[in-house]
Amino acid sequence: MPILTTSSFKPAWWLNHPHLQTLWPALFRPSPTLARVRERLHTVDGDFLDIDWCGTEPRAIVMLLHGLSGSSQSSYILGMQRELLSKGFCSVALNFRGCSGQPNNTARCYHSGDTDDVDFLYRHLRKTYPHTPLAIVGYSLGGNVLLKWLGEGRKNIDVFAAAAVSVPLLLNECSSRMDLGFSKLYRNQLLRELKQYIRYKHHHLQKIGQSEDSDRLGKLGDLAPLRSFWEYDGRVIAGLYPFSDVHEYYAKSSSRQYLKTIATPTLIIHSRDDPFMTAKVIPSEQELSTCIDFELSPAGGHVGFVSGGIPGRPRYWLEERIPRFIQQQLLRTLRD
Repeated sequence: MPILTTSSFKPAWWLNHPHLQTLWPALFRPSPTLARVRERLHTVDGDFLDIDWCGTEPRAIVMLLHGLSGSSQSSYILGMQRELLSKGFCSVALNFRGCSGQPNNTARCYHSGDTDDVDFLYRHLRKTYPHTPLAIVGYSLGGNVLLKWLGEGRKNIDVFAAAAVSVPLLLNECSSRMDLGFSKLYRNQLLRELKQYIRYKHHHLQKIGQSEDSDRLGKLGDLAPLRSFWEYDGRVIAGLYPFSDVHEYYAKSSSRQYLKTIATPTLIIHSRDDPFMTAKVIPSEQELSTCIDFELSPAGGHVGFVSGGIPGRPRYWLEERIPRFIQQQLLRTLRD
């Protein structure tokens, strides 16, 4: 049976507010130091994906997907890789196109419904490590991509566990929520970063002589006046991908419609006070497949979930809960 339960997470009393939960890890968490190895994968469309490995000789590999305007350098990715390593897991963090510190070589970007690159990485790992168990974790946009990928019916997906955190399950609702109150500050920062991403990519394509791809970005026009995700997604995502408009993009890419068909044991962690969303994104139990455990917390912010009783000494609860879930699922897989 699908499960919609109350999470065991308890926020730190000194961070007991959705914005504090959201901002503390982003602004004040030191990035963990890890020994990692970068690998570059060359895609069939003449581009590349950079992935960052942590750990060797794995008993299992965990793939990690970052959120909007994030990368494999995001503190939540590094923290999870460190914790997984301590539990004996190898992990590999995908950088979505152009997010690895170097612009990619085509006009193609990434978006909330683009599952092709995740599938490309999965097929690469399955070919290279045919007998190694695979799991996958996604955050925010990466969580939406993950859930859509699991549920859209691709063939031969062999993943023993998945976890998704703070997922914008209904993109239209989340875009509208970002236009309200304090959340506009998050929106404005993310839009600045996305516009810069396109600007750097445009300059890079001109520099390497990719005139056709450069022209595609140039035809998007001046992005500076765009003030909302509705405007940005309507101009950029619908302009670069085969969507008729922003409404079709949101309708086809929102992952909630795919939850019913997920066949992989999946943990979804969501906070009611997430400042990027409204209560309307939360599904009913009838919308969940029998493989989903949907843990709903009253608090936690957006990719926050910071606990701890001593001010200034936080515990990052996601890095306790998710590895425990992965370990449990791996044991069940090995028993079966």
